[in-house]
Amino acid sequence: MPVSLYDYELPERLIAKYPVTPRDHSRLMVLDRKSQTITHDRFYNLPKYLKKGDLLVLNDTKVIPARLLGHKPTGGRVEVLLNRKLPEKNRWHALVGGKKIKPGLEIEIAPDLKAVIVKQVEGPLFEVELLSPDGDVMEKIYRYGKIPIPPYLERDEEPIDRERYQTVFARKEGSVAAPTASLHFTERVFEELRKKGVDIAYITLHVGLGTFKPIKVENILDHKVDPEYVEVPEEVIEKIKETKERGGRVVAVGTTVVRALETAGYKPFKGFTDLYIKPGHRFAVVDAMITNFHLPKSSLLVLVSTFAGREFILRAYKEAVDKGYRFYSYGDAMLIL
Repeated sequence: MPVSLYDYELPERLIAKYPVTPRDHSRLMVLDRKSQTITHDRFYNLPKYLKKGDLLVLNDTKVIPARLLGHKPTGGRVEVLLNRKLPEKNRWHALVGGKKIKPGLEIEIAPDLKAVIVKQVEGPLFEVELLSPDGDVMEKIYRYGKIPIPPYLERDEEPIDRERYQTVFARKEGSVAAPTASLHFTERVFEELRKKGVDIAYITLHVGLGTFKPIKVENILDHKVDPEYVEVPEEVIEKIKETKERGGRVVAVGTTVVRALETAGYKPFKGFTDLYIKPGHRFAVVDAMITNFHLPKSSLLVLVSTFAGREFILRAYKEAVDKGYRFYSYGDAMLIL
């Protein structure tokens, strides 16, 4: 299937550079797959579209300030962009900018934080070890790092991003990009969902930089996605089974949750997933999803198109453009039923 089938025109002005305040005032486009209808609303009204007995599954990952700026012994400036935590203590896969990056090179981020190049993985991706005299590397990352906001925002991190490029329920450190569908949730929305009898569960998927990777091959079926770390606990699997048994729907909040649940199936899962959901995938767990508006020619656009139908999604995206919806990470939301 040619990647051109997953392209659409987006005016630059519709790329959201900053979030809406308050969070839950973003717009919500509701797609009904059965009736093929599109409804327009606000995110704070999400509870009216869910039913008692439904299960809402969210990703509790926490974005870390993964962009570290330092210099080589020669004085040359270097950016170390952490991508994925490795099992070994204080080891990461990271994108390292600059020339003559070789194993053994020490990059000083601050007097009490160094990044040592262990080995090259591929291209600008290296394995690095972070070192601090007192051993508290994560505290130093938070002190010196910057939030790696998406490149299409075309600006540097600002104080607002520390709060708003993070979900209100984030708790497990490890992501370098936010699970953006969850950014719209507030305590007010959660309270209304609980009152309605909607159950809530959490999985973990640590989002890597690959989330921004466009499809560069002509045939979308040849594309590969980067592995990301996932935890789907046993108690979540039990809730999913109970939900299905009582006729409720499993509503995945974001493509990260979709991929995590479809990877796990009906068994607990802890490990890496490189699941690429493309035409032909049969959804085993997810009945509905909440998502943002994705980049053209991206694996995430292919995922939502596989779930709702390519023509329906592209019609919805055209309507979103016509009605001035805000796109991408800080943009508006879509509920697919």
